[in-house]
Amino acid sequence: MAANNLRDHLLAGLASLPGTREFHIHVLVSSPRKHTGLFPYAHPRPRAYLQDILILLSEQTTPESPRVLVSALEASLYNIPVTSSGVLYVQKVDSSGHSSAPSPTATLVRSFLTYHGDPTTRPIAVKNLWIQLFARAQGQYLFPNSSEFPGKRPLADVKLCAWWKRILSHVAQELHRGTKGKLMLRLYYILPGYNELEAIHALGDSHTLALSGQPDEYGWIYGHHYSQTDIPLPCPGDKWEGGATRNLGHFIPWFDDDPKSRFIDEIAHTANVNGVRSPKTKRPRPIHGKTDDRARMDPPREEDEEDKDRNRDKDGQPAGELGKVTADEFWERMSFRQECIAGAVTGFFAFGASSPTDAADAPGGMESPASSPLAPQPGQVPPRMVRRIVATLLNHHDFSTAERAVRATETLEGAVKGLCEDLAPAGMPSVKRTGDRPSTPEPETAGDAFEVPRTPPPRSKPLLPEISPSPFPEPVASLETYRSHIYGSISVRNPPLVPKGDGSAGTSSDAVKPVQPVTVLAVRKKRKVAS
Repeated sequence: MAANNLRDHLLAGLASLPGTREFHIHVLVSSPRKHTGLFPYAHPRPRAYLQDILILLSEQTTPESPRVLVSALEASLYNIPVTSSGVLYVQKVDSSGHSSAPSPTATLVRSFLTYHGDPTTRPIAVKNLWIQLFARAQGQYLFPNSSEFPGKRPLADVKLCAWWKRILSHVAQELHRGTKGKLMLRLYYILPGYNELEAIHALGDSHTLALSGQPDEYGWIYGHHYSQTDIPLPCPGDKWEGGATRNLGHFIPWFDDDPKSRFIDEIAHTANVNGVRSPKTKRPRPIHGKTDDRARMDPPREEDEEDKDRNRDKDGQPAGELGKVTADEFWERMSFRQECIAGAVTGFFAFGASSPTDAADAPGGMESPASSPLAPQPGQVPPRMVRRIVATLLNHHDFSTAERAVRATETLEGAVKGLCEDLAPAGMPSVKRTGDRPSTPEPETAGDAFEVPRTPPPRSKPLLPEISPSPFPEPVASLETYRSHIYGSISVRNPPLVPKGDGSAGTSSDAVKPVQPVTVLAVRKKRKVAS
């Protein structure tokens, strides 16, 4: 299998799963496009390049049985060349509940993160990579109505955060072993509203790493990663024009549907710490060269603090309260946000990996340092194709029963192949094959009715019009691309999973423990006094 092919890397990871079954995978990676919204409140904004990633995994228990989607992953990959940094934001991970045990979701996610963390297989030529995600338990994310299927057992809030911590710990161990300790790894997590002892007690400290050759402080660090200096942050520079130092806008990236993004938007539009103030009444303007008596009597007032805050970003200064709110205060106030106090435990995770210069420039990467970050690579598809598949998955299918899941799987997999053949099935708009690549952002057209709903961009920070069109033609999704990079399958023939508690495992930990008797105490009801 090709080392640089994401599809083959994921299939190789699934080959070790227990049981007898066949997996079918569809990997959609969009071509890079210019993006200036990763740090919308930094001045100047660093130029980044964005790729959309969607992975659909279906399972077939026997050759005669139909395929059914069991796992899905949606992510965004950002390339910031000025700091040789990449940011992999995992947006959504979901399982439909229709797979046989064990579920392949954990193995799929581990293989996906390891592929991007390893500098020899990383698809972008960067020295530093940050993996970020927000863990929030919900019944469904990518498979509509799958929470109604009796076979799906979504993890609760604490168990989901512990699951992500365990997944990232395994990824760190695999990267440390695969690179022979040459990769610098740092792991951070925050549970808003919890201090460190409470978080350790909630999630357990069993996933603390003890890797040889790493410093004592290596492992999970409770807190944010903005104050560390071991791995450079994506947003460049310590000093800016006019001697201004870094502010909150240089630390907090703006991701779609992320609580941090909504919070930093509010901070950037806040004139004081008590909230957004209403603008003051404007002084009357002269009419035909004349002013009224009140205007003549009022002396010209100087610009107040509210006006300064409103116009500060025009001069390259922080907008709103970005220059006053520190990173520590940001996370302290984050614990009072609605997303974090809704009665469920949520978690923010950051995984940093920094490789030596020679490792980052290794020929294993798909993109050489001399090539343009906008140059499409083999196997990539137009960004609009990825968004349309996500939109039709979220809006036009049902996974509440096995029959509906099979029908949805057949439609979605047929849609991916049909778009590569330029023969979209009913309900799926075809991808334009014109040679003119639209500028970024792409204009809204009538065909965008299938776009997935997204969090709107910041009001005062619209996408800049100076983003020029890409000099490279948009890739064409052909059948050759479909067969070589998008679709793949693998047959798994391994011993079945031994159930927990089965004494045949031969270990004391798997032995069946005797059931302790439980004494039930009866509660004597208090008699009512007769009136």
